[in-house]
Amino acid sequence: MPRNLGRVTSDLPGDHASVRKLVQAGMGALSDGERKVARALLAQYPMAGLTTVSDLASLAGVSSPTVVRFVNRLGFDGFSVLQRALVHELNAELGSPLRQYPVKARRPDGDSLLGRARTSFEAMLSATYDDLPASEFDELVRLLVDESRAIHVAGGRFSRTLAEYFVLHLRLLRADVHLVAPDAMSQGMTVADVRPTAVVVVFDYRRYTDQSHDFALEAARRGATVCLMTDNWLSPVAHVAKVVLPARVESASPFDSLVAATAIGETVIAAVADELGDTGMTRLALVDSLRDTLDHT
Repeated sequence: MPRNLGRVTSDLPGDHASVRKLVQAGMGALSDGERKVARALLAQYPMAGLTTVSDLASLAGVSSPTVVRFVNRLGFDGFSVLQRALVHELNAELGSPLRQYPVKARRPDGDSLLGRARTSFEAMLSATYDDLPASEFDELVRLLVDESRAIHVAGGRFSRTLAEYFVLHLRLLRADVHLVAPDAMSQGMTVADVRPTAVVVVFDYRRYTDQSHDFALEAARRGATVCLMTDNWLSPVAHVAKVVLPARVESASPFDSLVAATAIGETVIAAVADELGDTGMTRLALVDSLRDTLDHT
């Protein structure tokens, strides 16, 4: 019987600085089926581990219980704990401006930052639209134009600016659109009041937080339809989302860029306006007239 490789936490201290290293170090102690899971995970690392147990099992050509045994053999108390470790690693290695700074700050003599930034943004936008799943884009638009559904929009530390921008535009076109405040109390009240017909749109990009995941999970458990705006590595919220729209975030600077994410959000708004047609135009005219009236009182 293969031995347990030792209890670990999402911090992976000591010799195992990453899940990859932990898997590689323990490969010889795994059963044949577990080794298949390990190879599938390493072949598409870390994304294969950020899907579901059944998805990873299918990728490895084994049963779901084999994946669970593999996870336990590594020392994780469940698949969700493994995923938290992968997210922790993804945030630390890929999402940290401090980690990216030494690489992004260096450039060859004569290299123009302005030119490099332009090339970076052009590539980012092109790749984002090339990879955008049209069927999921259409589904999100369909959900947002259904005025029988309340819309709740949430974001993280930086992506909250995208969420607010999205709400400001969407509220001009239809009613019952709400920005969810970032504190736990506000999110808890939103989940408590959410109805099965509601749509919850979550903006969550790398350096993901447990709070965004837990909020989306609880909303889904209450029957809401969760839609995710994220990066190409996919937030863990993807596990409970009906719609996932990824955008590239890597830029010429040490900081991730929300340019492509903003473009996708604006494209969604444009599609909603197109679908609502005269209904959206009528509401926009009403809002404008009321603004003018209130400005003069």
